[in-house]
Amino acid sequence: MFGQYLVSRASTRQLEVQESAAHRAQLKDAVLKFVSIALQVEKAALTGPDGGGTTAGPALGQLLDDLWLAQAEIDLAARSEPLRGATYRYALRLAEAARGETADAFALRGPQVQFMDAAYADMWPGHRRADGEPATPQ
Repeated sequence: MFGQYLVSRASTRQLEVQESAAHRAQLKDAVLKFVSIALQVEKAALTGPDGGGTTAGPALGQLLDDLWLAQAEIDLAARSEPLRGATYRYALRLAEAARGETADAFALRGPQVQFMDAAYADMWPGHRRADGEPATPQ
């Protein structure tokens, strides 16, 4: 009986490890997609025709559509509310930059750092970042 308990416990733990790895892989793909699109939006928004923002047009409009879809993908894959919130706030700041409401890349750094910290925490709960402390905006 004790042997069956140990086997059952080991099987349960193995299943948890596999599920956690699958979650990390799915979330990692969603995060990388979001980051890729976010960088494209930031570049397009901050290097517009007047050098300060407002890059109107179908290309930026499509990038923003892609950004919000990628945000929704993370929203569905995330286990934690902090990641959902940080992703939304970062996407919102990027959309504001695309509309020309901010032309300063520094204004995007805080939401970007919070997003990356939240993504790390969601993928590896209970683990600290490599430097021992989560990054904070200056």
